[in-house]
Amino acid sequence: MSFLRKIEDFTCEHCGFTVSGTGYTNHCPKCLWSKHVDIHPGDRANTCGGMMRPVGSIYKGGEISVIQRCEKCNFEKKNKIVSEDNFDVLVSLAKTIS
Repeated sequence: MSFLRKIEDFTCEHCGFTVSGTGYTNHCPKCLWSKHVDIHPGDRANTCGGMMRPVGSIYKGGEISVIQRCEKCNFEKKNKIVSEDNFDVLVSLAKTIS
């Protein structure tokens, strides 16, 4: 299944920040938390609905990603960061993979 772009604004359920979605937004830029709602990016087909805690970050291939773990089912995923993301939170999670 391919990526489904959905432009959605949302309020972060972790910190309460109002997020303006771009269709590629998959986490809160303030606290880097997300919600476990997709099976495939953008499909909103996952019934878990758990909160995805940022637990690490990876720099690989010239890109930085935040690693998130679902607090409900322990599923882990990585999401590319964007320029609007909170750099201080990202640095606190820093882990480099060669």
